[in-house]
Amino acid sequence: MNTLYFDNNATTCVAPEVKEAILPFLEERYGNPSSPHHFGGSIEGDLSTARQKVAALIGASPKEIFFTSGGTESDNLAIRGVLSMDTTRKHIVTTAVEHSAVLVQCRELEKMGIDVTYLPVDSEGTLNLSDLEKSIRPDTALVSIMWANNETGVLFPIDEVSRICQDRGILLHVDGVQAVGKAPIDLTQTRIDLLAISGHKIHAPKGVGALYVRSGIKIKPLFWGGNQERGRRPGTEPVPMIVGFGKAAELALESIREDSGRMRLQRDTLERGILERIPDTIVNGGKDPRLPNTLSVCFDRVEGEALLMLMDQNGIVASSGSACLSHKLEPSHVLLAMGVGEETAQGAVRFGLSRYTSDEEIQQLLETMPALVDKVRSLTRRVGRS
Repeated sequence: MNTLYFDNNATTCVAPEVKEAILPFLEERYGNPSSPHHFGGSIEGDLSTARQKVAALIGASPKEIFFTSGGTESDNLAIRGVLSMDTTRKHIVTTAVEHSAVLVQCRELEKMGIDVTYLPVDSEGTLNLSDLEKSIRPDTALVSIMWANNETGVLFPIDEVSRICQDRGILLHVDGVQAVGKAPIDLTQTRIDLLAISGHKIHAPKGVGALYVRSGIKIKPLFWGGNQERGRRPGTEPVPMIVGFGKAAELALESIREDSGRMRLQRDTLERGILERIPDTIVNGGKDPRLPNTLSVCFDRVEGEALLMLMDQNGIVASSGSACLSHKLEPSHVLLAMGVGEETAQGAVRFGLSRYTSDEEIQQLLETMPALVDKVRSLTRRVGRS
């Protein structure tokens, strides 16, 4: 059975060029870059090259890039690192639709005496900027708002958010995990203080990411040890993954406009086809701006988990929302925040495309999905009558 992979918001395949770049560091070039001898120390140059490539992808300086284990660590390092620098400021502003790396962290911080404001979104999943302006207080330490929602693909107005934070003298942390590599980002034009990035969302290996820290911003590390990453993130660097991350960033920068344009056309074809062929279906956050690769829909009278299992049995890989919350049976907090009813939200499916998604795969998906949805709906009707 051919697998139709439409879960690229959860993770992407490792690009062939990335695998090729990694191999020497799994074989003959296995030294520790912190070692004083040439065998290890020469690898420091490869880390510098990777740092330059990641920086170039977002319009940053290499000295502003700190490698981490991924987006979750970067989000934690940003938020806790800022709070630790000034313990007199005990207020954070975020949104009700953030990734769990931010939301769960904020709930834990509340238990420690930090006050958190969760900004609402409208039915399209967008922010009201006046709510942000009203929420900022004298003791606000940080505003933390994602660039792109991981479930719906909705893009937040980060340029405007940045200007509000600048005017108020408040630091801005952005979870850029879904946006980086899919939407053009130039931090020479948009002032952000901290930006979280994850490698495995852009065809790099899992287990590597980065935190952009604007020059002049001070944060405390999450843990202590060696002087790697200039003391911000101690521990021996995972050289193969960092080199792969750098190569993936280079590829993304080279093809971002071409890839985005193609994925947008494919997503729109998929969206139109689903709405035409499957009645009682709604698109979540369907208005622009949104990521070019993401389509979130709710099939009415469908139990999403049952549909996803049936899709899996038929070689179609997708998800109901965040992979980090996939074992929870509750409806998506993102959709509930958008005003979607609990029963409708249970029928959510997220399709995520990548640069490797083909037009043929889109057509195969459209040919298969109507029968699968009909089957789940018929089973639901039978259970309801029994």
